[in-house]
Amino acid sequence: GKGRCNVTNDCDLDTLMQNIPRNPRFLYSAFSRCTPQDVMSFFESEGVPLKTERGRRVFPQSDRAADIVAALQSAMQTAGVSYRLHTRVGKLLLEGHVCAGVQLSDGQKLTAESVLLTTGGMSYPRTGSRGDGYALAEQAGHTIVPPQPSLIPLVTAEADAAQMQGLSLKNITLTVRQGKKTVFSEMGELLFTHFGVSGPLVLSASAHMRHFDTASYRLEIDLKPGLNEEKLEDVMKQIGMSEGFDVGLEMSG
Repeated sequence: GKGRCNVTNDCDLDTLMQNIPRNPRFLYSAFSRCTPQDVMSFFESEGVPLKTERGRRVFPQSDRAADIVAALQSAMQTAGVSYRLHTRVGKLLLEGHVCAGVQLSDGQKLTAESVLLTTGGMSYPRTGSRGDGYALAEQAGHTIVPPQPSLIPLVTAEADAAQMQGLSLKNITLTVRQGKKTVFSEMGELLFTHFGVSGPLVLSASAHMRHFDTASYRLEIDLKPGLNEEKLEDVMKQIGMSEGFDVGLEMSG
């Protein structure tokens, strides 16, 4: 959220499930116990006023992600939780079918009644999300599905995007096609970068682009989705343009 921390989305459970591209049933139980409204209530009770923006996206009113971090730290302190930063877990301590704790990379052992493995994926090494969780889960007997990138910026095959670096487009429609098949189409915001495109629309679209290794994708940008062809032609005539245009970018992951 551009450093603002997009905390949640103020929607109902059904809408939340509809926007999970793969296997939403797996998350149904968790989200039934902790809804977006529960998350919002938690942070507001911790003294962080929230606001809801376009697309029902929820941010702290201060637009400061640091306020969310501070609220979590305060809640942990109140609950008597201790935490260690920059501490890497080497392996799980398994006793039969029970996880009794963890062993740190320096050899120190920490025992616990319950162990929650919440390392994330392997997409953000600076935050600790470097793939350690897969090895730990595999140690406990789980089968690991080969990870695929998701919620990521996209690299374009053309150099055009780099020439538009920093340009932000708002209220446009982004459509992603794989051959003749439409895999994604929504309205929102897009940002050109030195390597391609990014922004909320692109991150959402990438979750539906499942075959970067075998398929090529085309992005189509409708700069004026609120206008039909006739109205758009009238507008262009008014500003001195006699012919319409469209924008297409071949994408690679």
